[in-house]
Amino acid sequence: MRTTVGIIGGGPAGLLLARLLHRAGVDCVVLESRSREYVEQRQRAGMLEQGTVDALREAGAAARLDTEGLVHHGIELRFDGERHRVDFPSLTGGRTVTIYAQTEIVKDLVALQLAEGPPLLFGAEALAVEKPESAAPVVRFRHEGRERTLTCDWVAGCDGFHGISRGVLPAGRSYTRAYPYAWLGVLAEVAPSCEELIYARSERGFALHSMRSPSVSRLYLQVPEGTDVRDWPDDRVWDELAARFAVDDDWTLCRGPITAKSVTPMRAFVHEPMRHGRLLLAGDAAHIVPPTGAKGLNLAVSDVRVLARGLTEWHRADDTHVLDHYSELCLQRVWQATRFSDDMTRMLHTRPDGDAFDHRMQLARLRRITASRDAAAELAANYSGLPLPL
Repeated sequence: MRTTVGIIGGGPAGLLLARLLHRAGVDCVVLESRSREYVEQRQRAGMLEQGTVDALREAGAAARLDTEGLVHHGIELRFDGERHRVDFPSLTGGRTVTIYAQTEIVKDLVALQLAEGPPLLFGAEALAVEKPESAAPVVRFRHEGRERTLTCDWVAGCDGFHGISRGVLPAGRSYTRAYPYAWLGVLAEVAPSCEELIYARSERGFALHSMRSPSVSRLYLQVPEGTDVRDWPDDRVWDELAARFAVDDDWTLCRGPITAKSVTPMRAFVHEPMRHGRLLLAGDAAHIVPPTGAKGLNLAVSDVRVLARGLTEWHRADDTHVLDHYSELCLQRVWQATRFSDDMTRMLHTRPDGDAFDHRMQLARLRRITASRDAAAELAANYSGLPLPL
């Protein structure tokens, strides 16, 4: 097989890149190792920055998003039994965020890809990227029981932290941070108890109330590293959530059937550079942030927008300026998002080895945000999404 851009990975990053390239007249092939059913069902992030919504509209992939997405104008911070709302539009010049599950984005992009092209191969396991420094790199992959090759002008590694693409890059600089706690996440068939996301800091630990739809709640609890979900029966989950969200008024947490539970380790990872020859990484293949700032999916989309622009300019005018600076352009935003996610994580989570000083410092940071318009504006600007570096 021969194409202009070989895309490894059929998650939101790879699919959105394929969609943007298709609309720009650049041919590509997407290789996804899993089945369609699997990629359309895996639960991931659901908070979209303003720029991510704009990118999906630009790609012609926002019909359901615009109908079913839940536009939020702020978030609520809870601590010391108090509730404090951060209003995004008044602090950012009108920017908002939208709740729309990553599973739904993938479904939308898959449907468009299969209906309009370019090729999307499920069950196509990438085995190796060969000759990435040449003008014609090759992706070896296994599909329908036999090994095949895809010769490209460029390869986009959108196959996540555990994919093969990152391992092709020669030794560069990898920066990591492991946090001494994890998140227990649950999906519940119950209407959300709030209109906007709640970030709660308590001495019992952090809790987050999010949602997937008007009838499905998504909730998280800070738990120790290595937690086994079997140690958290439903009643214990609801009781702990209620304790951490408790405030000095009549707010009540709605309970319902829990349909899924999972434990997510908290870590940060950034690899520099994000390019080697004609192999370019995007999304989790190059960086991971703790989920407190809701930046993972949004960073992948910003990478893809830069990458699509660079590949389009190369295709149309043999202009490689953006591609030549792809890594540094993306990493500017990656490091700012990592900083913000780390700040949110440290401010809201209780450290296992924390003391009274740590407790007072967390409260001081939270009270600074709730008392200062400048501090609140800084949070709102980062949460709703910093501008692209182009």
